[in-house]
Amino acid sequence: MLTLLHMLSSIALLVWGTHIVRTGIMRVYGSHLRRLLGQSIRYSPLAFGAGIGVTALVQSSNATALLTISFVAQGLMTLPTALAVMLGADVGTALMARVLTLDLSWLSPLLTLLGVCLFLSRKQSRAGQIGRVLIGLGLIILALQLIVSTATPITEAHGMQVLFSSLAGDTLLAVILGATFALLSYSSLAAVLLTATLAGAGLIGLPVALGVIIGANIGSGVLAWLNASLQSAPARRVALGSLLYKLAGLAVLPFFGPLVEWMGTLGYSAQTQVIGFHLAYNTLRCLALLPTVSLMARLCGYLLPERKAETGIAQPRFLDPAALDTPSLALANAARETLRIGDLVESMLARLQDVLRDERPEAGDEIRRMDDDVDALYSGVKLYLARMPREDLAEQEGRRWAETIELTINLEQAGDIIEHMLGKIQRIKTTQRRSFSPDGLAELNRLHALLSANLRLGLSVFLSSDPQSARQLLEQKRQFRKHERELAHAHVHRLHHRVMESIDTSATHLELIADMKRLNSLFCSPAYAAIEADAASPVGKREESGEDPLPSGASANGAAV
Repeated sequence: MLTLLHMLSSIALLVWGTHIVRTGIMRVYGSHLRRLLGQSIRYSPLAFGAGIGVTALVQSSNATALLTISFVAQGLMTLPTALAVMLGADVGTALMARVLTLDLSWLSPLLTLLGVCLFLSRKQSRAGQIGRVLIGLGLIILALQLIVSTATPITEAHGMQVLFSSLAGDTLLAVILGATFALLSYSSLAAVLLTATLAGAGLIGLPVALGVIIGANIGSGVLAWLNASLQSAPARRVALGSLLYKLAGLAVLPFFGPLVEWMGTLGYSAQTQVIGFHLAYNTLRCLALLPTVSLMARLCGYLLPERKAETGIAQPRFLDPAALDTPSLALANAARETLRIGDLVESMLARLQDVLRDERPEAGDEIRRMDDDVDALYSGVKLYLARMPREDLAEQEGRRWAETIELTINLEQAGDIIEHMLGKIQRIKTTQRRSFSPDGLAELNRLHALLSANLRLGLSVFLSSDPQSARQLLEQKRQFRKHERELAHAHVHRLHHRVMESIDTSATHLELIADMKRLNSLFCSPAYAAIEADAASPVGKREESGEDPLPSGASANGAAV
């Protein structure tokens, strides 16, 4: 019983090591790997090579599948190219399995020692994450050694010999066993390494081991399908095509008996034969299927047609869950979704001007609908950012996280203010049957134009973090305050001269000016974050001359003094 427990713990250590390596590589080089995949979208052979390279680094074809699926879901990669990447990922997994089964016992303690020192001393930095990768590689090698040492007494147990001998005559059962283990371990690489190690220890025969290898490949395809099952149809087509390609490998089963006999005559060890079969099987299968990616793409499109479900509420487009292990990518996705919210708020402002001018009666309904969209996207971004482990974020990433969540909150509040302004305008025009004076309407339109310009510049500052643009935005905020005071005084002047329309709409007019003032403060908030980030940078510190970079009349928290 204790020996079996040691075996299971060794397997768990192997799975955990592959997980640590995958997540560490994704956090450090995830953006570079995504860029590598993105640059290979034109040619299938190049995409095939990119799939090999990315998978060799992250040691997981499933991680490559998640990246590729996210590209297709966002419309950044065509389906044939994505399928070529997935074929390359299968070859990349086989190459890493060959490397990790070399005699690297001397390397395990060295990698673990270096990794722990780097991770504990510089946990939040890139060097700390590289240390995490080294720890994972050391654990993988150690786990393989432990599996070999614990497999020896298990091979001597009569019950285990009977169990595995029963698999020798049923290749299909061995395939199912391999697929099941790949699903449970979340890694076909772990399944292949374990199988090769057990075969080398004599616990399982060569026919069973080869069947488990084929099943592990299929299990990784099923795993990718399960991960994509809740995504859009284009994303599910990638997973379906990859799964069908892996199932196509079952074509080798009719030739399984002669193949095993021929391999037995080569004179290599069982472990070498298993790893060699895995590499040759994946390489030949993928090279043979690479010319068919266009046909497979059409087949997947036929099996999974696009079904448009109109819910009336906007859905997030860029919040890819697969990117959460890579903070830089996840933050970029959240920023793109935040810009969508900004575009919606800008459209709401444009419709509000139509309501002011009585140009489009249906503009009010559009504003209310877009406010629902803003609320939906805000909830999506908020929950997405909440799923990011902030303790793993570097200082700059933590600052960007805070900037993004603050802007989304401000934009959501802006949407609510615009909807309330709509209600005030409609109450004046429909319920009370009154209208603004020509001068009053011109003043509101003038403020509206300044407000729209500040919103666009604020979104640009959020995207670029340019300190010069941030200072320009703060200057425009000051000019807006100046215009707002002048227009409020002009309105009171009209009241003094008994302008009837101004008297009837006075309260609403002043409330709208106050609402626009609040909107302007919300839209200009990214400027403070950009200036503070510039002051905290080495360049900003060298350029400091001792005077406050903020304009007079503004405080560091974005509120007027």
